[in-house]
Amino acid sequence: MTPKKKVDAPHLTYRAPQHKRDLHPIIRSAADGELPDWAEAGKSRRAHMARVAVLMKEWSRQMGLRKVDRIRWVAVGYLHDALRDARPNTLRPLLSPAFRDAPGNLLHGPAAAVYLERCGVADYEVLHAIRYHTVGHPSLTTLGRALYAADFLEPGRRLRPNFRAKLRQRMPGDLNPVVQEILGARIEHLVDRESAMRPETVNFWNALVGGKLR
Repeated sequence: MTPKKKVDAPHLTYRAPQHKRDLHPIIRSAADGELPDWAEAGKSRRAHMARVAVLMKEWSRQMGLRKVDRIRWVAVGYLHDALRDARPNTLRPLLSPAFRDAPGNLLHGPAAAVYLERCGVADYEVLHAIRYHTVGHPSLTTLGRALYAADFLEPGRRLRPNFRAKLRQRMPGDLNPVVQEILGARIEHLVDRESAMRPETVNFWNALVGGKLR
């Protein structure tokens, strides 16, 4: 039997799914591109999600992951923006106090995680990846860091296409250095705009540059 995996979260021990039958139906359906009925994502958003899922599928294949894990990776590619087109004022009341004052464009990840939990999804890695895919978090696992990268690197993004293409070419073998470059670019953007940084983002950066992530 696979031992339980300790994760950097209070009082939480996580057992990864071992077989496809262990996956929640929402996860299995999402891996086939079918979103839950509560999703609010328009046509262009769904196209973005599909491109992210393609990257996640290819990277998980190159990494030699088990079939059950490849399904999970594709599913988070589709689910991460399931509420991206929802109105922020409808999402904010769902969230913990830590997120209620966050800018509207950061609410969809935590809110999607809440919806998934309410539907019975108990896959910690999936929930954590979706919850923090916009801001990062020092306890993101390989799955979460890959989603963070794929969301930024998917080829439909028009800003700095050459920069993104070069980083895509280094994936998935150079995951942490690529994530660090992405995070650095985002931090630079926030600094240029004199925008506040989430503590999760700062701690994510410190964990990356400190070599604490494996």
